[in-house]
Amino acid sequence: MLGGPRKPNVRMFSFVPVSSWLTAGFSVVAGLAAGACGAGLVAIINTAIHSSGPSTRRLAFGFCGFLVGRTLANATARLLLSQFTQETLSGLARNLSRKLLATPLGELERIGIPRILATLTHDVAMLGWAAQNLPSLATNVAVIAGCAIYLGWLSPSTLIVLTSVVVLGAVVYRILIGRAYRYLQRARDTRDVLFQHFRALTEGTKELKLHAPRREAFFSERIEPATDTLRRDALAGVRHHIVADTWSQLLFYGLIGAVLFAVPGVQGAGSQTLTGYVVAMLYVMTPVWSVMEAWSVFAQARISLTKVQALGLSLESANTVQSGTGNQAAEACDWERLELEGVKFAYAADSDGRAFVLGPLDFTLKKGELVFLVGGNGSGKSTLMKVMTGLYVPEAGQIRLDGRTVGDGNREWYCRHFSAVFADFYLFDSLLGLDAPDLDERAGQYLATLELEAKVRVANGVFSTTALSQGQRKRLALLTAFLEDRAIYLFDEWAADQDPHYRQIFYERLLPELKSRGKTIVVISHDDRYYSLGDRVVKLEEGKVTREMLNVQEG
Repeated sequence: MLGGPRKPNVRMFSFVPVSSWLTAGFSVVAGLAAGACGAGLVAIINTAIHSSGPSTRRLAFGFCGFLVGRTLANATARLLLSQFTQETLSGLARNLSRKLLATPLGELERIGIPRILATLTHDVAMLGWAAQNLPSLATNVAVIAGCAIYLGWLSPSTLIVLTSVVVLGAVVYRILIGRAYRYLQRARDTRDVLFQHFRALTEGTKELKLHAPRREAFFSERIEPATDTLRRDALAGVRHHIVADTWSQLLFYGLIGAVLFAVPGVQGAGSQTLTGYVVAMLYVMTPVWSVMEAWSVFAQARISLTKVQALGLSLESANTVQSGTGNQAAEACDWERLELEGVKFAYAADSDGRAFVLGPLDFTLKKGELVFLVGGNGSGKSTLMKVMTGLYVPEAGQIRLDGRTVGDGNREWYCRHFSAVFADFYLFDSLLGLDAPDLDERAGQYLATLELEAKVRVANGVFSTTALSQGQRKRLALLTAFLEDRAIYLFDEWAADQDPHYRQIFYERLLPELKSRGKTIVVISHDDRYYSLGDRVVKLEEGKVTREMLNVQEG
């Protein structure tokens, strides 16, 4: 009746899995039945108030029938609603996770971790809440519609006047609530900023604790302004929301007063009509406010969906990744030659309009080589590794493996040739994706080789702990890479966090062992005393190959 939501945009619910719509349909049907029975109860109650004699028994049976019907239908709707909600939330989480996994690394880095975290936490929860409100919205609308039909039967003219006033009140409500959601939109934008500050707070704890002025400045110049802005916008949104709700309540009770005191004098309405209108309006009060609240939820959900779509992570289920199909499922080949020809990759320009550009460069890698990649900080070594492994898609040039050009259709196949430990590696707590029958035994052997057997055990592919020093965590990452048994290994400053003893083991024992097994190895390193162990040393400066030395052991 009052302030109902606009019809929810169907596209807004495109994130709902197809399999869940059947459950939602049954939930809506059960909700409609519960609403219809509720409207029937109102009619029975009003009729019973003004009836006496034999008809009272029939009304009692009717009352019991509608009561049982509403109770059973409502219970069924709630059970189906719970199932629908869980299916939707789990499907949404899986779908968005697949989209994140399918999004190119460069795009994820451009978006930024804070925005992604805000989407995965706040926006996903809001979309799930909107999906949960969809079936209950149908139930409440059914109650309102049933009562409206009954009121129209009692007095059509009164219903027309009442509806006109409600429509006018709904327009005012929409204006008031629109102001509230402008502030809520601003508060949602501030959450992205606050997530960024929280990340800096957790990752920069050591630096902040060591430097009191920096710690105070971080709190006063980052945390305080963001939290104050969030508080102001959120409170402003709540205040405007309260004004809108207050207006709707005043209008609602004002209409009841008008029915009680104005309608009889104007139309001479009978007592049954008056009590019918009052009882029905009191009965639909909760459904009306629930519908109004549902509109609020859908409005916030639209904001969240806009945020999700702004990330370039469409939730259309038809676009989900189908991993392991077609060329993607092809196994790595026994290769001989990897070529980068005219490859170029550029980062987005910074605030000064400057952008780092890798290339154009030509680079060739042969099977069984040990290559050292050297250069100063910012020369493009790590970027070249990410381009070489297929994590970054070149903007120009070609990558060919044994003459086969790498593109979107076979990039997954190409990536299967590589195993890498990056400088900013992430250590999983288990050997995910590896399921060899002797996995634990082989992992135990590598733990001994890596001198970690006293600190870590592996059982069913799970590490007993990852709470280790940075150097020891890198060794566990190296263990995972060894067990992957890929054709090409890339190590980005792996030895930088190792003590001299284990640094020597890495260069003089582990790398030669990999090479003896026919593996190709590219090592980013500043340890020039070990360059003689390599077949080549390739130097980068400002994103270009400036020097290549062969047979370095001869000087």
